[in-house]
Amino acid sequence: MGNELHRAALRESELQAELSPYWRVSVVDITGSTQSDLAESIRMNSAIDGDVLIANYQSAGKGRLDREFIAAPSSALLFSLYKKVARPREEWNFLALLTALSITEALRDLDHTNDFKVKWPNDVLVKEKKIAGLLCQAVEDGVIVGIGLNVSMQFEELPVESATSLLLENSAELDRNIIVKNILQNFHGKYALWNLHGSSQFISDYEKVCSSLNRQIQITTPNLESKQAMATGVTQLGELILEDGSHVNSADIVHLR
Repeated sequence: MGNELHRAALRESELQAELSPYWRVSVVDITGSTQSDLAESIRMNSAIDGDVLIANYQSAGKGRLDREFIAAPSSALLFSLYKKVARPREEWNFLALLTALSITEALRDLDHTNDFKVKWPNDVLVKEKKIAGLLCQAVEDGVIVGIGLNVSMQFEELPVESATSLLLENSAELDRNIIVKNILQNFHGKYALWNLHGSSQFISDYEKVCSSLNRQIQITTPNLESKQAMATGVTQLGELILEDGSHVNSADIVHLR
């Protein structure tokens, strides 16, 4: 079966019609980075709240810690969205967790056979393999959220052995149009509530799907300090709560067997 059968074209007019008025969707075939493109639009004062840019291919996609993310054309769902934020800036880090929760719930709604989980703070896993990641970037009065979801990648197209795709996990839904619509609709509802009332109402739901909790993890901080610990929950600021009561607000973690 050819890859093209799983790589349906993105239908901009359909997405725009179904997601308006909350989202303004644009689709491009090739770009360097949807994240960078949206940031430039904001700098030029041409972006508006709710802009979404989706690309079939990115030549310079980046993930957390400036890691390169390259996917074969139309094999992944690659998009960035821009939202203005009313809440205090110290609360913005929770948006990474909120987005990861939105992706996880959207995928679960479309695929009841796979158990999608979140790896703190913002990776989505299936069977401990990464299927999606995201990057939040603060810009002026808002945030750009960049998302990459492996949809129809074959094994030889995966960026690393620890990754997987919806196709490889026999997902019931591989149409990127349907998937992105469900993610954006789920995120919109959660974001509206978060922007008004904060994160406390989402912590329980996040903890239920977070596979980083109540297990041994390896934590590496940005200054390269490393330790093993057990996490027991997350705070309203999106921090990881460790068993000793300390909090981690930025780190790379590895799940230990």
